[in-house]
Amino acid sequence: MTDFAAARRNMVDGTIRTADVTDLRLLRAFQETPRERFVPAKSAELAYVDFDLPVAAHRFLMQPRLLSKMLQVADIKATDRVLVVGCATGYGAAILSRIAAQVVALEEDAELARAAREALADRTNVEVVSGSLAAGCTASAPFDVIVVEGATEIVPETLLRQLSDGGRLLCVLGGDAAAK
Repeated sequence: MTDFAAARRNMVDGTIRTADVTDLRLLRAFQETPRERFVPAKSAELAYVDFDLPVAAHRFLMQPRLLSKMLQVADIKATDRVLVVGCATGYGAAILSRIAAQVVALEEDAELARAAREALADRTNVEVVSGSLAAGCTASAPFDVIVVEGATEIVPETLLRQLSDGGRLLCVLGGDAAAK
């Protein structure tokens, strides 16, 4: 049987800290959030390996090292309102809920949204909404931070319009955009 607490400690100390993630609030959030709750039961033993973990067809939880680096760069304040685009099962939203005031987790896949709602049921500052990832969540805008959990080939203008003044959008540019 896997000792998930030890695996989580090893992930934080051996993967996240060694990636120069130094924000103590962020390190604590990763340490306190059981990633195994956000993956299919058959993959639970792989929950703390540093790679994108499949949760549905063509959908993944972002690898912990990359997610932690993105969130550190975002410089999230305790008063920030954050939109997570493509939240999948809600792991990133769970991390963010420990350091931000409010998190809106957007997911277009109905089954993943259901799983996120279940996994995040104990988080009073997280709302899981269903809808188009490309459209964002105009009803709850503006946001101080928008985190896109997944790669995109273009900077999504629709999402940029949902940022507050001075807001930050974080995403992985992939495909042809990465070469530019």
